Amino acid sequence: MASSKSGSGNVGIALERMSVEQLKAVKEQTDLEVNLLQDSLSNIRTATTRLEIATTALNDLSLRPQGKKMLVPLTASLYVPATLDDADNVLVDVGTGYFIEKTMAEGKDYCERKINLLKSNFDQLMEVASKKKNVADEVGIILQAKLKQLSPST
Repeated sequence: MASSKSGSGNVGIALERMSVEQLKAVKEQTDLEVNLLQDSLSNIRTATTRLEIATTALNDLSLRPQGKKMLVPLTASLYVPATLDDADNVLVDVGTGYFIEKTMAEGKDYCERKINLLKSNFDQLMEVASKKKNVADEVGIILQAKLKQLSPST
């Protein structure tokens, strides 16, 4: 029996007792949940990448002397010339349009803590997504077997 191999025990037995319509509904629901979890994982990856870029920028900025001329990006393709006024303090975007002034070290620490939090959340979400994917696969196998039983033999 496939359900006992996958370690789901009673869940597999309950799935095998469901009708084809119920199995289709469960399969659609679990597929939807897996897709939502994958979207969340993608968003976490994007946020982590942005924070890693911010950390690199902070490291580069900390090496520049005060009064240094530089180009500041306003968009991905638009830069304006500027002079570094204060290399010791930075503004950190903490979300929803709020910025907090922090020292360079505090800004780096903030980015590192957020990266660690996101990586922890990513790992937990990955585990949940994997379990949901296994359930969706198991439901799909049981559904196919039931549909095969219902189809007339040729």
